[in-house]
Amino acid sequence: MRAPLPSGSDLTRFIGPPLQDTFREILGTSDEEDVATAIGHYRARFSLVGLFDNSVYHLIPDSLSELAAAGYELRVATSKPHVFADRIIDHFKLRELIPRVYGSELSGERSDKGDLIGHVLAEESIESESACMIGDRRHDVVGAQEHGVLSIGVLWGFGDVAEMEAAAPHRTVAQVGELVDVVRELTRNCYSTG
Repeated sequence: MRAPLPSGSDLTRFIGPPLQDTFREILGTSDEEDVATAIGHYRARFSLVGLFDNSVYHLIPDSLSELAAAGYELRVATSKPHVFADRIIDHFKLRELIPRVYGSELSGERSDKGDLIGHVLAEESIESESACMIGDRRHDVVGAQEHGVLSIGVLWGFGDVAEMEAAAPHRTVAQVGELVDVVRELTRNCYSTG
C-alpha cells in the first residue's frame, strides 16, 4: 500500500480491533476503497500463513473444560471473520468445548464488537443478564456494556492494564488460573450452574 509501517512496538495495539479501523489508522485514510484493498492484501496472506501462526494460552483449555463441566455454555465472539475463526478453533481442537463460533462477515458486517454481541444474544436467545463476555481488548468490554452483559477483562492477551482500567469491565483478571473462580463469582447471582 506504499504507506510507512508503524514501529514494531506499536503493532500490538492493532491486534484485536476490526481490520477496517486498523487500516484506516495505519493508512491515515477514510477512503474505503484503499481500506478494502489493504484488507484484501492482509487476508490473502492471513488465509495462507497467518491463520495458524498463533498458539493457545497455557491453561486455557483446562479453564474452558472446567467451565463447560460446570454447565457454562461457551461461545466465541471475535472480530475475525467467522470463516477464519472456525478454522482456528478446529485447528487447535477446541470445538468440543466451544461448539459455536461467531465472527464478522468478510464484508465487515458485525466487525464492531457491540453489533456482534447483539447478534450472538439474538441468535442464541440469550438474556443479556445471563451472559458474560471475556476479552483482552476494550472493544470486548465496550461491546458487552452496550448490551448489559457482564464483562471480564483479561491481561494475558494484547490489551494492558491501562486499556482495561479505561474500559471498566466488571472484573479484571491477571492470570489464566484465576479465570474460572472469577467467572463463578461474577455470575453466581445471574444463574446457577451444575
